[in-house]
Amino acid sequence: MRVLDASAFIDDYTTDDEMATVPAVREELTDDSSGYRFDALEGAGMRLHVPGEGPQTRVERAARTTGDLTELSGVDLRLLAAAFELDAVLVTDDYAMQNVADELDVATDGVSKAGIEERRDWDYQCQGCGRVYDEHRDRCEVCGSDLKRKNPQ
Repeated sequence: MRVLDASAFIDDYTTDDEMATVPAVREELTDDSSGYRFDALEGAGMRLHVPGEGPQTRVERAARTTGDLTELSGVDLRLLAAAFELDAVLVTDDYAMQNVADELDVATDGVSKAGIEERRDWDYQCQGCGRVYDEHRDRCEVCGSDLKRKNPQ
């Protein structure tokens, strides 16, 4: 089974495997052609899946671990939870989603871009004093400046 992100509908992804997505993906499709593809696949048997609370909590925890939580939308988190819960391949070009999927041991497949080469656990660096934090905060606890996501390498 494959769980499809909006990019799969936008770039006309095809597969012979069973397909699923979350209902909110339809709202992300703003052009007529990708909306038609969504409707056609739904009519052909694509499953609309609403993941349970447990998998969603697990995904949020994994996204916090990798430092990607602030980069993901609610729809992204639900897609990840659906792929995790259904033990499916997540089809997406979103690198943050691929990074979290790797943390969850969820396989991914890109649509029009190559997938990530390695998983990253992001840090957050203060734009004022340079202090580095393991997890996202609104402001630096030392100087009060904004934090920016930073590659830890």
